[in-house]
Amino acid sequence: MTTASPAKTAPPTLGQHQWHRATWADYKALRDDPSREHVKLAFNEGWLWVTMGAEGISHAAISDLFVMILGFWAAQHPDQSFSSLGRCLLERAEVRASAPDLVLYVGPDSPQWQRGEPRRIDLNQTRVPDLVGEISDTTLASDLDEKKHLYAALGIPEYWVVDVRGQRVFAFLLQENGEYLACDTSLALAGLPIALLDDTLQRLAQGTNTSAAAWLSQQMTTLGQEQS
Repeated sequence: MTTASPAKTAPPTLGQHQWHRATWADYKALRDDPSREHVKLAFNEGWLWVTMGAEGISHAAISDLFVMILGFWAAQHPDQSFSSLGRCLLERAEVRASAPDLVLYVGPDSPQWQRGEPRRIDLNQTRVPDLVGEISDTTLASDLDEKKHLYAALGIPEYWVVDVRGQRVFAFLLQENGEYLACDTSLALAGLPIALLDDTLQRLAQGTNTSAAAWLSQQMTTLGQEQS
Protein backbone atom coordinates (compact mmCIF):
# COMPACT_ATOMS: atom_id res chain seq x y z
CA MET A 1 0.00 0.00 0.00
CA THR A 2 1.24 3.48 -0.80
CA THR A 3 0.96 5.76 2.21
CA ALA A 4 0.90 9.50 1.85
CA SER A 5 3.55 11.14 4.03
CA PRO A 6 2.68 14.45 5.65
CA ALA A 7 4.97 17.35 4.86
CA LYS A 8 7.78 17.88 7.35
CA THR A 9 7.15 20.70 9.77
CA ALA A 10 8.60 22.19 12.91
CA PRO A 11 8.56 20.20 16.18
CA PRO A 12 5.12 19.46 17.64
CA THR A 13 3.16 22.52 18.76
CA LEU A 14 -0.10 22.05 20.63
CA GLY A 15 -3.10 23.39 18.77
CA GLN A 16 -1.72 23.07 15.24
CA HIS A 17 -3.72 20.92 12.83
CA GLN A 18 -0.57 19.43 11.35
CA TRP A 19 1.42 16.22 11.48
CA HIS A 20 4.93 16.40 12.92
CA ARG A 21 7.91 14.09 13.02
CA ALA A 22 8.02 12.41 16.45
CA THR A 23 8.90 9.20 18.23
CA TRP A 24 6.63 6.81 20.10
CA ALA A 25 8.25 8.16 23.28
CA ASP A 26 7.12 11.69 22.32
CA TYR A 27 3.59 10.39 21.82
CA LYS A 28 3.60 8.55 25.17
CA ALA A 29 4.87 11.64 27.00
CA LEU A 30 1.87 13.63 25.76
CA ARG A 31 -0.54 10.74 26.29
CA ASP A 32 0.51 10.29 29.91
CA ASP A 33 0.75 13.99 30.83
CA PRO A 34 -2.14 14.64 33.28
CA SER A 35 -2.17 18.35 32.38
CA ARG A 36 -3.15 17.53 28.78
CA GLU A 37 -6.70 16.40 29.55
CA HIS A 38 -8.22 17.88 26.38
CA VAL A 39 -5.44 16.87 23.99
CA LYS A 40 -6.41 14.50 21.18
CA LEU A 41 -3.51 12.51 19.74
CA ALA A 42 -2.78 10.29 16.78
CA PHE A 43 0.45 8.54 15.85
CA ASN A 44 1.40 6.74 12.65
CA GLU A 45 4.90 5.35 12.15
CA GLY A 46 6.90 8.38 13.23
CA TRP A 47 4.26 11.06 12.64
CA LEU A 48 2.33 12.72 15.45
CA TRP A 49 -0.93 14.69 15.34
CA VAL A 50 -1.89 16.89 18.29
CA THR A 51 -5.23 18.67 18.65
CA MET A 52 -5.81 20.92 21.65
CA GLY A 53 -9.13 22.02 23.09
CA ALA A 54 -12.65 20.82 23.79
CA GLU A 55 -15.32 20.18 21.14
CA GLY A 56 -17.19 23.04 19.50
CA ILE A 57 -21.00 23.12 19.36
CA SER A 58 -21.33 21.70 15.83
CA HIS A 59 -18.83 18.93 16.47
CA ALA A 60 -20.51 17.99 19.76
CA ALA A 61 -24.02 18.02 18.26
CA ILE A 62 -23.06 15.76 15.36
CA SER A 63 -20.96 13.48 17.55
CA ASP A 64 -23.95 12.91 19.84
CA LEU A 65 -26.23 12.52 16.80
CA PHE A 66 -24.15 9.63 15.49
CA VAL A 67 -24.03 7.95 18.87
CA MET A 68 -27.84 8.13 18.89
CA ILE A 69 -27.91 6.69 15.37
CA LEU A 70 -25.82 3.72 16.50
CA GLY A 71 -28.12 3.25 19.49
CA PHE A 72 -31.29 3.32 17.40
CA TRP A 73 -29.75 0.84 14.95
CA ALA A 74 -28.88 -1.49 17.82
CA ALA A 75 -32.42 -1.20 19.23
CA GLN A 76 -33.86 -2.27 15.90
CA HIS A 77 -31.45 -5.22 15.62
CA PRO A 78 -31.73 -6.94 19.03
CA ASP A 79 -30.38 -10.19 17.55
CA GLN A 80 -26.95 -8.55 17.24
CA SER A 81 -24.54 -7.16 19.81
CA PHE A 82 -23.14 -3.64 19.38
CA SER A 83 -20.68 -1.76 21.58
CA SER A 84 -20.04 1.96 21.04
CA LEU A 85 -16.70 3.13 22.46
CA GLY A 86 -16.27 6.49 20.76
CA ARG A 87 -13.19 8.57 21.62
CA CYS A 88 -11.49 5.63 23.33
CA LEU A 89 -7.80 5.49 22.48
CA LEU A 90 -6.80 2.68 20.11
CA GLU A 91 -3.15 1.64 20.21
CA ARG A 92 -0.86 -0.76 18.42
CA ALA A 93 2.22 -0.18 20.52
CA GLU A 94 5.24 1.52 18.93
CA VAL A 95 3.46 1.88 15.58
CA ARG A 96 0.01 3.52 15.54
CA ALA A 97 -2.53 5.15 17.82
CA SER A 98 -5.66 7.26 17.51
CA ALA A 99 -8.88 8.11 19.36
CA PRO A 100 -11.66 8.14 16.73
CA ASP A 101 -14.84 10.06 17.49
CA LEU A 102 -16.82 6.91 16.64
CA VAL A 103 -15.75 3.39 17.56
CA LEU A 104 -18.14 0.49 17.00
CA TYR A 105 -17.69 -3.19 17.73
CA VAL A 106 -20.22 -5.61 16.25
CA GLY A 107 -20.49 -8.96 17.98
CA PRO A 108 -20.11 -10.22 21.54
CA ASP A 109 -16.29 -9.99 21.75
CA SER A 110 -15.87 -6.25 22.29
CA PRO A 111 -13.11 -5.04 24.65
CA GLN A 112 -13.91 -4.97 28.35
CA TRP A 113 -11.85 -2.90 30.77
CA GLN A 114 -10.39 -4.72 33.76
CA ARG A 115 -9.28 -2.96 36.95
CA GLY A 116 -5.59 -2.17 36.84
CA GLU A 117 -5.38 -2.07 33.04
CA PRO A 118 -4.64 1.10 31.02
CA ARG A 119 -7.78 2.97 29.96
CA ARG A 120 -7.30 2.32 26.26
CA ILE A 121 -7.78 -0.45 23.71
CA ASP A 122 -4.64 -2.49 23.07
CA LEU A 123 -4.92 -3.73 19.50
CA ASN A 124 -2.13 -6.20 20.15
CA GLN A 125 -4.45 -7.91 22.63
CA THR A 126 -7.89 -7.46 21.07
CA ARG A 127 -9.40 -7.25 17.61
CA VAL A 128 -9.89 -4.00 15.76
CA PRO A 129 -13.30 -2.28 15.75
CA ASP A 130 -15.70 -3.01 12.89
CA LEU A 131 -16.22 0.71 12.28
CA VAL A 132 -14.49 3.93 13.23
CA GLY A 133 -15.40 7.47 12.27
CA GLU A 134 -14.18 11.04 12.59
CA ILE A 135 -16.44 14.07 13.01
CA SER A 136 -14.68 16.57 10.74
CA ASP A 137 -15.32 20.21 11.53
CA THR A 138 -11.84 21.71 11.15
CA THR A 139 -9.89 18.52 10.30
CA LEU A 140 -11.52 17.30 7.07
CA ALA A 141 -8.36 17.28 4.94
CA SER A 142 -6.39 15.17 7.40
CA ASP A 143 -9.32 12.84 8.13
CA LEU A 144 -9.60 12.09 4.41
CA ASP A 145 -5.86 11.63 4.01
CA GLU A 146 -3.50 10.80 6.89
CA LYS A 147 -6.18 9.43 9.25
CA LYS A 148 -7.61 7.38 6.41
CA HIS A 149 -4.20 5.78 5.81
CA LEU A 150 -3.76 5.21 9.55
CA TYR A 151 -7.05 3.33 9.95
CA ALA A 152 -6.44 1.33 6.79
CA ALA A 153 -3.03 0.30 8.12
CA LEU A 154 -4.71 -0.82 11.36
CA GLY A 155 -6.99 -3.03 9.28
CA ILE A 156 -10.28 -1.44 10.37
CA PRO A 157 -12.98 -2.71 7.95
CA GLU A 158 -15.08 0.47 7.70
CA TYR A 159 -14.29 4.16 8.08
CA TRP A 160 -16.63 7.15 8.09
CA VAL A 161 -15.69 10.80 7.77
CA VAL A 162 -18.58 13.08 8.77
CA ASP A 163 -18.17 16.42 7.02
CA VAL A 164 -19.76 18.90 9.43
CA ARG A 165 -19.76 21.89 7.09
CA GLY A 166 -20.64 19.95 3.94
CA GLN A 167 -23.42 17.98 5.70
CA ARG A 168 -22.33 14.68 4.18
CA VAL A 169 -20.68 11.40 5.10
CA PHE A 170 -17.75 9.86 3.27
CA ALA A 171 -17.82 6.11 3.89
CA PHE A 172 -15.11 3.62 2.98
CA LEU A 173 -14.70 -0.15 3.11
CA LEU A 174 -11.29 -1.81 3.39
CA GLN A 175 -10.33 -3.85 0.35
CA GLU A 176 -8.11 -6.92 0.07
CA ASN A 177 -5.23 -4.74 -1.13
CA GLY A 178 -5.29 -2.86 2.19
CA GLU A 179 -6.78 0.35 0.80
CA TYR A 180 -10.17 1.97 1.41
CA LEU A 181 -12.74 2.25 -1.36
CA ALA A 182 -15.75 4.57 -1.16
CA CYS A 183 -19.05 2.77 -0.53
CA ASP A 184 -22.73 3.73 -0.55
CA THR A 185 -23.93 1.10 1.96
CA SER A 186 -22.58 0.32 5.41
CA LEU A 187 -21.12 -3.08 6.22
CA ALA A 188 -21.09 -2.74 10.02
CA LEU A 189 -24.69 -1.46 10.01
CA ALA A 190 -25.59 -3.99 7.38
CA GLY A 191 -27.78 -2.52 4.65
CA LEU A 192 -27.84 1.08 5.90
CA PRO A 193 -27.56 3.46 2.92
CA ILE A 194 -24.98 6.19 3.51
CA ALA A 195 -27.31 8.61 1.70
CA LEU A 196 -29.67 8.32 4.68
CA LEU A 197 -26.90 9.69 6.89
CA ASP A 198 -26.49 12.64 4.53
CA ASP A 199 -30.23 13.29 4.72
CA THR A 200 -30.06 13.14 8.51
CA LEU A 201 -27.30 15.77 8.61
CA GLN A 202 -29.47 18.03 6.47
CA ARG A 203 -32.35 17.49 8.90
CA LEU A 204 -30.05 18.53 11.71
CA ALA A 205 -29.40 21.83 9.93
CA GLN A 206 -33.16 22.52 10.21
CA GLY A 207 -33.66 21.37 13.81
CA THR A 208 -31.95 19.53 16.66
CA ASN A 209 -29.80 16.42 16.77
CA THR A 210 -32.47 14.52 18.71
CA SER A 211 -35.18 15.33 16.14
CA ALA A 212 -32.82 14.36 13.32
CA ALA A 213 -32.03 11.07 15.05
CA ALA A 214 -35.74 10.38 15.60
CA TRP A 215 -36.38 10.96 11.89
CA LEU A 216 -33.63 8.53 10.93
CA SER A 217 -35.01 5.96 13.37
CA GLN A 218 -38.31 6.07 11.46
CA GLN A 219 -36.43 5.58 8.18
CA MET A 220 -34.58 2.62 9.69
CA THR A 221 -37.89 1.03 10.67
CA THR A 222 -39.17 1.42 7.11
CA LEU A 223 -35.90 0.07 5.73
CA GLY A 224 -36.13 -2.97 7.99
CA GLN A 225 -39.68 -3.68 6.89
CA GLU A 226 -38.63 -3.49 3.25
CA GLN A 227 -35.71 -5.87 3.82
CA SER A 228 -37.73 -8.45 5.80
